Amino acid sequence: MSNSDQAEPTAATDAPVLTEANDEQSDHYRAQGPDRAPNKGSDATPEHVTIVAKAYNKRRSCKIIVDSSSDLAPEVIKRLGVEVIPYHYVGPQGERVDDLWENGDPHEFYEFMRKNPDARFTTMAITPGTYAGVFERALGDGLPILYLCLSEGLSSSINSARQAADMVQASHAGAEIYILDNKCDSAAGELLLMEVCRQAAAGLTAREVYEWAQDARYFIHGYFTLDSLHWLALGGRIPPAAAQVGAKLDVKPELSYDINGSLTLRGMYRGRKKAMRAIIQDFHDNYAHDTSLPLAIVSSDANKDADWLEAQVRKEKGCEDLAVIRSSVSPILGSHVGPGMVALVFWGTDRREQLSLTDRIAHRIRDGRSVSRS
Repeated sequence: MSNSDQAEPTAATDAPVLTEANDEQSDHYRAQGPDRAPNKGSDATPEHVTIVAKAYNKRRSCKIIVDSSSDLAPEVIKRLGVEVIPYHYVGPQGERVDDLWENGDPHEFYEFMRKNPDARFTTMAITPGTYAGVFERALGDGLPILYLCLSEGLSSSINSARQAADMVQASHAGAEIYILDNKCDSAAGELLLMEVCRQAAAGLTAREVYEWAQDARYFIHGYFTLDSLHWLALGGRIPPAAAQVGAKLDVKPELSYDINGSLTLRGMYRGRKKAMRAIIQDFHDNYAHDTSLPLAIVSSDANKDADWLEAQVRKEKGCEDLAVIRSSVSPILGSHVGPGMVALVFWGTDRREQLSLTDRIAHRIRDGRSVSRS
């Protein structure tokens, strides 16, 4: 049997279409200090992206694989040298591949959504056959495999990954394949990936890295707001009437994710600025104050609001030169949140401490089931 977490199955997510890339318009990924902008030219990788990536790109104890749902910064991914399994989705222009905006422009993509508010998009879950092919090829490197999968709170793909791992291990005696539910969505998965790479290069075995990540994933926080509740309603995640009332009253939500990786509502605010201030307050209350770790800001074509969040973060004592990874929300998640989403993701306090006493007991039982499957 494969080594994996235990959680309740849920349906896969939906998503839209990519158009041609436009480097001048796109919100390309960057990790930077307050006055460091992306370089233009043949290598548009900012200095701090290179510095951050080099710190993690070393020989590792295992082959690390992720999927495209973590809103990954392409420049960082290239330098980490990890394999990314892309999600596929279907929209008005047919089937497309989520290639981390390599052949598409996020501004054009989200502008299409603004102009076509009734457009429908669906995600194609990653199949066991796709996973099996990736795992088979990865074993050729002679290393154990660790796959960081989109939270089961949002997608059922992890069940296909577990099935594929079992099939591959049945034909490869002694093969180590670890399947981890990252339980943290969007760019939070990217922060987890970066530290997993570092731990794998720091002397931990594949099994130890897996166990480290099982605990570490609960220390990553993510808070975000939306420009409109319309897209959540269109995807069936909230009642249409709630979205209509929210639009009339200019109500903006602050959302996060729970310890299972499922979306959770933290509060409703009259006006976007109040929702964004709530995000900064959660950063102030929960940040770990470890400036050796980067944080991430991700948006769906909301660059000005992302700039505002970064400026507020840098006002915190000790955060003036903090490495900030900026990225655009992928089509996979963007189809649910729509244009105008902005999020702040960082390492912080243990999210499990926010559980009630009875929920902590239930969580320990679920963790016990997970260990018994390993």
